[in-house]
Amino acid sequence: MSLATTNYLTPTGREEAWRFTPLNRLGGLHDSSVALTDRASLIARALPDGVSMEQRSSADFPPRSTTQDQISLRVQEAVSQVTVIRVSAHVELTEPIFLDRNAIGLSPEASRLHIILSSHAHATVVISNMGESVLAEDVEIILEDGAHCRFITLQEWEKGSIHAARHHAILAKDSEFTSYVITVGGSLVRLLPTVEYTGPGASAELNGLYFATDGQHLEHRVHVEHGGPLAKSRVNYKGALAGDQARSVWIGDVYIKAAAQGTDTYELNRNLLLTDGARADSVPNLEIETGDIVGAGHASTTGRFDDEQLFYLQSRGIPAAEARRLVIRGFFAEIVSKLHLADIEERIMERIDHELAEVSQ
Repeated sequence: MSLATTNYLTPTGREEAWRFTPLNRLGGLHDSSVALTDRASLIARALPDGVSMEQRSSADFPPRSTTQDQISLRVQEAVSQVTVIRVSAHVELTEPIFLDRNAIGLSPEASRLHIILSSHAHATVVISNMGESVLAEDVEIILEDGAHCRFITLQEWEKGSIHAARHHAILAKDSEFTSYVITVGGSLVRLLPTVEYTGPGASAELNGLYFATDGQHLEHRVHVEHGGPLAKSRVNYKGALAGDQARSVWIGDVYIKAAAQGTDTYELNRNLLLTDGARADSVPNLEIETGDIVGAGHASTTGRFDDEQLFYLQSRGIPAAEARRLVIRGFFAEIVSKLHLADIEERIMERIDHELAEVSQ
C-alpha cells in the first residue's frame, strides 16, 4: 500500500524540532507530497515460547500514544498493517527476541511496530538494521505492571541509508525499561527515544552510542516525561566523531510534571571529537513543575581527543593507530559492555574500528 499524507505541515527547518536536521537529506520522509510505501520489513528469528508475532490492522490497533513528530504522524497514516509482538504474562525469557530488518532499496518506506510485555513479563528485544534503506518508523513499547524490557536497536546501515524513527516506551506501575540505541551507519539517522510513565514506581534507563564519520549526520532526540509519582530515569549517551563534515546532534529533554512527586532523574551526554571538521551539538533540558523530587540533573561535555592518553600508550610501545583505537574502545566500553551479547558487542566495535581506519587513511 502506498499513500501520500496531506494532513500535516511539511517542516521547513525553522521549527525548533527541526533546526538541526538537514531536511534536503531526509529522502522525502518528512515531505507530505512524497508517498511512503507501507511495508512490514522486520523478520523474526525463531520466537521463544510465550511470544507471539502477528500483523494487525492499524484500524484495530491504533497508536497508544500521541506525538507531534511529523514523520511519525505520516507513518501512522500511511501504514495499514502493524507488526505486533506480545510476551505473555509472567513469562521470563532467557534468550533475546531477535528482529532483523529486510532492507531492499532506497524507495521511502513506512513501518509500525508494537511490542507488548504483559504483566510481570521479562524480555530482551534486539532489532538489527542493516543494508540500504530509506525508512520512516514508529515503534511503541508497552510495559504492563511489573514488566521488565531490554530494548536494543542497532543502526548498522550502509552509507546511503536514511532512517527516521520514534521509539516510544509506555511504562506502567513498577515496570522497568532499559534501552540501548547503537548508531554506527547510514547517511542520515534521526531517532527519537521517548518515555512516558503511566504508573508509580516505574524506572527507565536510556543508553546510547553513536560514531559519525565523513558526511554522516546522526541525530538523537531523547524525551522523558515524568507524569506520575515515584519514578526514576537515567540517560547516558556517548558519541565520537571523525572526518570532514561528521555531525551529531543530541537533544535531551526531561519533563517533570506537577503530579510527579518523588522523581529521580539524571541525563548525561559526552562527545569526543577526533578530527577537525567534526561537529557535535548537545542540548540537555530540564523542565520541572514540582519541588517535591528526589533529584534532577544533567550534564553535557564535548572535547577533543586526549593527546596525553595517546602519548601514554605510545610511550609503552603501542603504535599510534592501535593506541587511538584502544582509547576509543575504552570510551565506548561503558555502553557496549552492558549489552551482554558478546557477538553483537564485538561486531559493533569492529565496525567502529573499520570506520576509524577509513577516516585515518
